[in-house]
Amino acid sequence: MLTMKDIVREGHPALREKSAEVEIPIREEDKTTALALLEYVKNSQDPDIGPKFGLRPGIGLAAPQIGVTKRMIAVHVEGEDGELYSCAVINPKITSHSVQMTYLESGEGCLSVDRDVPGYVPRYAKLTVKGYSPDGEPVEFKLKGMPAIVFQHEIDHLDGIMFYDRINKENPFQPPAAVPFGR
Repeated sequence: MLTMKDIVREGHPALREKSAEVEIPIREEDKTTALALLEYVKNSQDPDIGPKFGLRPGIGLAAPQIGVTKRMIAVHVEGEDGELYSCAVINPKITSHSVQMTYLESGEGCLSVDRDVPGYVPRYAKLTVKGYSPDGEPVEFKLKGMPAIVFQHEIDHLDGIMFYDRINKENPFQPPAAVPFGR
């Protein structure tokens, strides 16, 4: 089971590397890693397991955050329609996105960042992501709202991009030409 001691923090080189594609067919070792990422986000939200093991709650986690520079992410987040997106995705790719942007008014956080970083992070309001399940099956997600934001945050990790890299340095609270999520 992954715990906070497995999560690398700011300054670790894996967080700034471009991750390698996972070989298809997916090897058992990669499947195990992807499923461990998903297990962490689920456990971190569990009211019994999370506190017992000192897990910071998270809704997404990418392989570079555990020092593995391979293209794998996991999310466990509910959309505004109540649909639960609980999955590990291997080699996720954004295949299309809206022109319209959005952002979280509260800003974003990250399990690899132990400090608050104020500011708005511009994200596509809608997108399509394709990839593979840990079993090697092709998957496709049409996303909007919080799930879209989470997928973009995690996919950024695979390219060595931290959420605060996207915040306007001159004016962090200048709303991007966007509608805040949740309005």
